[in-house]
Amino acid sequence: MKSHRLCSIAAVCVALLTAAARAEVKLPKVLSDHAVLQRDAPIHIWGWAAPGEKVTVSLLDQTQSAAASDLGKWSLSLAPEPAGGPYTLTVKASNTVTVSDLLIGDVWFASGQSNMEFPLKGFPGSAALKNGAEEIANSNQPQLRLLRVHERPSANPLADLVDPDEVWTLCTPATATNFSAVAYFFGREIQQREHVPIGLIDDTWGGTPAEAWISLESLSADASLMPVFSNWAGLSATAADYDALLAKEKREDAAAKQANLPAPKHEWHPFPGSWEPSKLYNGMVAPLVEFPIKGVIWYQGESNTGDAMAPLYSRVFPALIADWRSQWGQGDFPFLFAQISSFAPGHAPNLNWAIVRDAQRRTLDRVATGMAVTLDVGDAENVHPADKQTVGHRLALAARHLAYGEAIEDSGPLFRQATPEGASIRVFFDHAEGLTAKGGPPTGFEVAGDDHKFFPATARLEGGAVVAASPQVKSPKYVRYAWSGAPPVNLYNRADLPASTFSSENAIDAGKVRLP
Repeated sequence: MKSHRLCSIAAVCVALLTAAARAEVKLPKVLSDHAVLQRDAPIHIWGWAAPGEKVTVSLLDQTQSAAASDLGKWSLSLAPEPAGGPYTLTVKASNTVTVSDLLIGDVWFASGQSNMEFPLKGFPGSAALKNGAEEIANSNQPQLRLLRVHERPSANPLADLVDPDEVWTLCTPATATNFSAVAYFFGREIQQREHVPIGLIDDTWGGTPAEAWISLESLSADASLMPVFSNWAGLSATAADYDALLAKEKREDAAAKQANLPAPKHEWHPFPGSWEPSKLYNGMVAPLVEFPIKGVIWYQGESNTGDAMAPLYSRVFPALIADWRSQWGQGDFPFLFAQISSFAPGHAPNLNWAIVRDAQRRTLDRVATGMAVTLDVGDAENVHPADKQTVGHRLALAARHLAYGEAIEDSGPLFRQATPEGASIRVFFDHAEGLTAKGGPPTGFEVAGDDHKFFPATARLEGGAVVAASPQVKSPKYVRYAWSGAPPVNLYNRADLPASTFSSENAIDAGKVRLP
C-alpha cells in the first residue's frame, strides 16, 4: 500500500485539519461496523488524529500503538489472523472509537462498468435479472458483507470515501437488491465453497472507460498510453455543449411524442466527468487502496469499443491491472475479469467488440489473471444480458483455481497456435480436453492469407484441434474465431466452458478492422 501520494495532499489535509480541530481519532469509512478484514495478511488500521497524538488499537489479543504525523495521519499493522468473528476493534486516543461485528475472511474488490454494476433488481425498464425476484428473496447471507461505493469523479486522489452511507452492511434482501449481481453470485459461491466470511466491495460506474479507472501517475508514465489523453481531448472539446445537447434531444423526444411518432435515435454521449482519465481512480479507488484485499473481479470494456479506443485496449487494460497491484502494494493479487459479451443490435457487425475481447484474452499472459468468457450468455439486442449467475459462477471458477488452489478446469478453450497446412490451417488450444462443437461442426471461424483479408471458413474437429479452410483463401496463414459483435459460436471443452474470441494475427494487426 502506498503511503505517499503527493497529488492527494490537499484532499488529505482537509480531512486531517477537521479531525485535528476536534482532537478526535477518526477511522476511514471502510473500517466500519460489519466490515470484513482480510485473513492471513497484516491487518492494516489507519486514520487521523491530532498531530502527535498517540493512538492505540486493540483487536482480539493484539494491541499496537502509533503516533499521528505532523499532518495528523496515523497507521499501523496488526499481525495476520485466521478467518473468524464477529470481533470488536477498539481505537483509543483522546476519545475512543469502537467498531463492532467485524469478520475476518476474504475481501474481493468488484469493479467495472454497467454489467458489473447491474444489481439484483436489474435496471428497471431496460434489463431484468434472470430469476431476479427469487434471488433477492433468498439473499439473506450472514457470512457475506457488502460495501457499495458511490459514483464519484475527482480531480485528485481522495483520502477517504465521502458519503455517510458508504459503509459495510449485512447482506439481506434490502441491501442485496441494489448490489452488483455478478459480485453477489461470485461471493456467494466462494463463501459456500471456502466456508469463510466474504466481503464484497461494489465499486462500479456504468458507461465508463478503463482509462478513467487508472491513476494519473501510471497513465503518464507510459508513452504508449498518450493517445488516451488525445482521445479525451476530443471528447472534452464538446463538454461545454453537453447540457445544451441533452436539452435539445429532450425537446426532440417531446416533439416526437406529441406527434405520436417513434422517439428519434440519439447518439450516446458519455458524461464527461466519468470519462476523464484517472477521475474514477481518484474518487472511487484511491480511498480504498490501503485496505487489504484478496483480489479483484472486473467486468468492463464495452465503453472502450469506439474506433479510436478499441485498438488501445490491449495496452490500457494491462496497465490498469499493473497500476492497481502497485497501488495496493500487495504483489500480484488475483485479477479476474469477465470478457465482454455478445452485442450486435440490428445485426450490426460490431467488430470492435471482437477487438476488445481479443485484447482481454491476450491479457491472460499477465501473472495471476483469469477470464470468464460470456459469449454464450449474451444478448445481441441488449448490452445488459439477464444471466449474471453464469458470469459470477465462471469468475468463481477462476478464483477457486487461481486464488484457492483447487485442481479444477476454470477456462474454456484458449488459442495456443495456428499451423498452416496447404489449403487449410490447424488450430491448437489450451484448456481443450474434451474439445467439442455443440450441434454440428465448429462455427464462427474465418481464415486469411498474406493479405490479412478474412473470409468465413468451414471447420472440423480433428485430433483435439480444429482444421479450418475456405475456398476463397488458397493458402491460409491466419485464423480467427468469434470475430463479430454477436458471433455464432459453439466450441466448448469437457467442462462445458466456451472458447474465447481470438485472432492468430499479432496484436497490432488483430486491432485493425477489415471487412471481406
